[in-house]
Amino acid sequence: MAAQETALAALLTEERRFAPGPEFRKRANAPDAGIYDRAARDPESFWSGWANELDWFEPWDAVLEWQPPHARWFTGGRLNVAYNCVDRHLAGPRRNKAALVWEGEPGDRRVYTYWDLHREVVHFASALKALGVEKGDRVAIYLPMVPEAAIAMLACARIGAPHSVVFGGFSAESLRDRINDARARVLITADGGYRRGRVLALKEAADEAIAEAETIEHVVVVRRGGGLEVGVRMEPGRDHWYHELMASASGECPPESLDAEDLLFILYTSGTTGKPKGVVHTTGGYLTHVYATTKLVFDLKEEDLYWCTADVGWVTGHSYIVYGPLANGATVLMYEGAPDWPDRGRLWELVEKYGVTILYTAPTAIRAFMRWGTEWPARSDLSTLRLLGTVGEPINPEAWMWYHEHIGGGRCPIVDTWWQTETGGIMITPLPGLTETKPGSATITFPGIAADVLDAQGDAVPSGYLAITRPWPGMLRTIYGDDARYRQTYWSRWSSEVYFPGDGAKRDEDGYFWILGRVDDVLNVAGHRIGTMEVESALVDHGAVAEAAVVGRADELKGQAIAAFVTLREGIDATESLKVELREHVAHKIGAIARPDDVLFTADLPKTRSGKIMRRLLRDIAEGRALGDTTTLADAAVVAKLKDEYEEKES
Repeated sequence: MAAQETALAALLTEERRFAPGPEFRKRANAPDAGIYDRAARDPESFWSGWANELDWFEPWDAVLEWQPPHARWFTGGRLNVAYNCVDRHLAGPRRNKAALVWEGEPGDRRVYTYWDLHREVVHFASALKALGVEKGDRVAIYLPMVPEAAIAMLACARIGAPHSVVFGGFSAESLRDRINDARARVLITADGGYRRGRVLALKEAADEAIAEAETIEHVVVVRRGGGLEVGVRMEPGRDHWYHELMASASGECPPESLDAEDLLFILYTSGTTGKPKGVVHTTGGYLTHVYATTKLVFDLKEEDLYWCTADVGWVTGHSYIVYGPLANGATVLMYEGAPDWPDRGRLWELVEKYGVTILYTAPTAIRAFMRWGTEWPARSDLSTLRLLGTVGEPINPEAWMWYHEHIGGGRCPIVDTWWQTETGGIMITPLPGLTETKPGSATITFPGIAADVLDAQGDAVPSGYLAITRPWPGMLRTIYGDDARYRQTYWSRWSSEVYFPGDGAKRDEDGYFWILGRVDDVLNVAGHRIGTMEVESALVDHGAVAEAAVVGRADELKGQAIAAFVTLREGIDATESLKVELREHVAHKIGAIARPDDVLFTADLPKTRSGKIMRRLLRDIAEGRALGDTTTLADAAVVAKLKDEYEEKES
C-alpha cells in the first residue's frame, strides 16, 4: 500500500444504543465484564481454560508456540474432534437429546439423537476405512444440506482424514479444481438435492468433475430420498451407494488419537488471482475457538433449539452448524432448501414449527426479507426466539433495526459477528449479556482476541485497515500447498506478526469496530477514500430501499464516480424523482462527497452462491462493458443471465 495513500474516510454516524435486558444479563453465560481484562492480561491462560472444557487423550505441553507467521496451539496435546462432538455426550443425559433436527425442502424430516448420531458416524467412519481411507488422506464432500453432510464430516474427523467440503451449488469445474488441489482420494456426493423446487443433479456434476480428477479412487453416493428421482450412472468398483456401505459397515471404530496440530479440514475460498485458496485448519486450536465462541456468543443453553441458516459448504456451516454447537451438546436445526420456497414465509414457519430460540443468518437474507415485507414474518409466531445473530458481511443499521423490531420483537439481543474463513471462528462480536450494541457495529473483540485499525504505515488510526495483532487458536495455519501465498496474502501488509484480513474499518469513541467493506472495494473519489458499506447503509436508510450496492466507475475528473445499484421495496415505483431523492438522501446522511453520481434501479443484486455481491460485475455494468441498456436491470431475468454468464467467465 502506497505511503502517500489517503486515510479511509469515516462518514456515517449511528446514535442508537441497545443495552442487554436485566433478565437476559442475569442468566447469561458471560455475565461478568471482567472476562475481557482477564483474557487481555493472560490470553494463553484464557484459551487454555476453554481447551480444558474439551476432552483430551493427552494434555498439551505448551499453549502456544509462535514463530510468525506460524502458530502452533496446544502442542503435544492429543484429542479427537468427533469424540468431543459426539462420544463424550453419551455418558450423561445428552445421550437421548436431539443433536440434529433436519427438514428437507419438500417437508420430509429426520431427527438424530446424540446416540443416533454416534451410531451413524461410527458406521460411516468404518465404511471409509474399509475403502482404504487412512489418517491424512483427503476426502472431498459434495452434498446438499442433508444430515449425511455432517455425518461425513464427523466420520472423517474420527479417523483423521481431512475433509474438503465443496458447496453443493458449485459447478463441476469448481469441484474438479478443489479435488485436484487437495488430491482427494474419495468423493462423497448424492444423487441429487432440492433447491427452490428444482432437483440439483449432483452425481452428474460429480461424474463430470472426476473425469479430470486422477486421484479419486472411490465415490460414495447418498440417495437423497424423499421422493427425489434422478437417474445416476454408477461405475462398478469405483462408485458405492452410501446406504449399502452403511448396512455392511462395522459398528466398531474407535476415534483416532490426533495431535492438536493435525489437519482437520481444508476449505477453499476465492482468491484475487482466480485460483481458489485452500485454507488449512487444524484440530485442537480450532475446536477450542469454535467451542468457546458458540457457548458465549450464542449464550447456548441445554434447552435451546439453535438454527444457523448457512450451508455446511461454507465455513459458517463448519464452525457454527457442526463443530461448535455439537461440541457444546446443542440441538441444531438443519434445513435443506431456500428461505422463500414454496413461499416467502417458509423460514418463519420453520421458526414457529420447531420452536427455534437462536437464529443466526446473513444480512443479505435480512435485506431480502425487508424487501418482501413484514406480512410474511407476521404470519408466524416468533415468540420462542431469544437471540438473533448475523454473519457474512457488515449489516446496514436499518436492516439491523428491521431484524430487531420485526423478527426479535424488540426483545432479542443481536450479535453482529465479524470473522472469516481464515479466522476459523468469531473474532469481533457482542457478548449478549454484557455488550451494549449499536446497529451496524460488530462492537468489540471476543475476549482473548486482539485487533486494531491501522494506516498504511502500521500506526493506529480511527479509520483505516482492520488488523489482528495477536495469534488466536482458530487461525488458519497455511494455504494448502502454497505457504508463500499464505505469507504474502495475510502477513506482509505490515509485518509477519500482524494479520491483514483485507477489510477497511473504523473505531468510534467507545472503541467499537465498524467494518467498512473489503479494501479491494474502497471508492477513491476526488482523493477521498470511502468505504462501500457507509454509502450502502445511507441508501438503505431511505424507506423506499431494500438493498443497495455501490461501486466506483472510472471518472476523468474525480478518478472514480460512485454508481449505486438499488433494489426497491415491493410496491415502490422506480422514478427519476426517486433517483434524485436518493442522491440527496446520501448527501444529507454522510456528506456531499459520497453523493452517488449514478443511481441504477435493479430487480435484484447479482450475488455469488455464498451471498456476496458481485462487485466486479456491477463495475463492468457501470462502465458499460457488460450491459448496453442499464434500464433492462429492472428485469430479474436479465440480472440472472448476467450473473450466470459472469460466473462462467470467472470460473
